[in-house]
Amino acid sequence: MTSTQARHTRRAVIQAAVDSSAARAGGDPDLYFCADDQGLAAWQARRTEAIRLRTGCPVRAACEELALRDGDGRPDTDEMVRAGRTGRELAAHRAAHTERLAAAVDADRDTEGRRLDTLTTQLQHEASTNPDSSRNGGPRAIALRTAAQNDRLRTLSAQIHQIRAARPARAGWAVAA
Repeated sequence: MTSTQARHTRRAVIQAAVDSSAARAGGDPDLYFCADDQGLAAWQARRTEAIRLRTGCPVRAACEELALRDGDGRPDTDEMVRAGRTGRELAAHRAAHTERLAAAVDADRDTEGRRLDTLTTQLQHEASTNPDSSRNGGPRAIALRTAAQNDRLRTLSAQIHQIRAARPARAGWAVAA
């Protein structure tokens, strides 16, 4: 994925590409973040290695776009490497593309919000449908229709939960303080 493609792609697609590549590559995610108790020389060596590793990454542009949309990196500290860029470089790049990134984040939210609204409507409709209202078949047919409806409800609920949980997880809220 090129930088231009990443800029015009919605978050879910970018995230899927980055996740898929990370799963295939394996490795230690801690390599890309400065530990609290780590000395400057040790971090600089790890940072250099992380930048070298990410330079040839096939999803580097997607990862960078995701980092920019997530607000990763700070201008006042050297704490991370993402997509082959330091946190300071990401912050500078984000500052230079503020309007474009704000529009992309808004579009991502709209897409996610529309999908959530659609799934919620489908869930409400499915839950309000009585599986034995057709009165066709005996108790076994009703039980089969009820089981099928329960499966659809579980699937819709899982999709809604996934969308609602994704944003806090992306922001690092997965672990309680």
